[in-house]
Amino acid sequence: MLHPAKNLVLFQELGAFAAADTLHYEKAARQCGYGLIAGVDEAGRGPLAGPVVAAAVILPAGISLPGVTDSKKMTAQARERAFDLIQAQALTVGVGVVSRQFIDEKNILKAALEAMKRAVLVLDPAPEFLLVDGMQAPSLSMPQQCLKKGDQKSLSISAASVIAKVYRDRIMCAHHEIYPQYGFAENKGYGTARHLAAIRTHGPCPIHRLTFKGVL
Repeated sequence: MLHPAKNLVLFQELGAFAAADTLHYEKAARQCGYGLIAGVDEAGRGPLAGPVVAAAVILPAGISLPGVTDSKKMTAQARERAFDLIQAQALTVGVGVVSRQFIDEKNILKAALEAMKRAVLVLDPAPEFLLVDGMQAPSLSMPQQCLKKGDQKSLSISAASVIAKVYRDRIMCAHHEIYPQYGFAENKGYGTARHLAAIRTHGPCPIHRLTFKGVL
């Protein structure tokens, strides 16, 4: 695996400048000769139930996506609108879903990286370079750059964060129809007081992460 942060000076952290231009890292990658740059992010590391979901998004050069930022800073309604906008404007979008069983067998970090890998591998056309949110990259034989708080710095990663979050929320709403006693439509699997009380009353259901504190 290549490590662009060590050999591409354009990818040095540039503080306020980089933060001010959410296409800075995409532009830098293109200046280094990469044409198809994918932003990669995941959703669902913290919940007590449900899968972890990752998304990979390749945006066209110079795109503008008003209102798209770190999905955690957006309202549910804004994310839904952005989800449709990204799907319409992106060159390609990939989603990777990793089950509760995988999470319990391997651990949540390995599951998140596996979800990212799956999301990237279904992109068509395939990316030439990855911008990955966080400090650990998926095991893929292509150049990648990890960005701490990348969902706030890179529009491609922001777009991926929105796709992953909305996709996962929809999965959890579907699970709510099967297991309404846990309130998944509202809590999306996170350990709210009502969710924890429901686990104590009813026990875990098949999508609960049995290795997570508070489930057993």
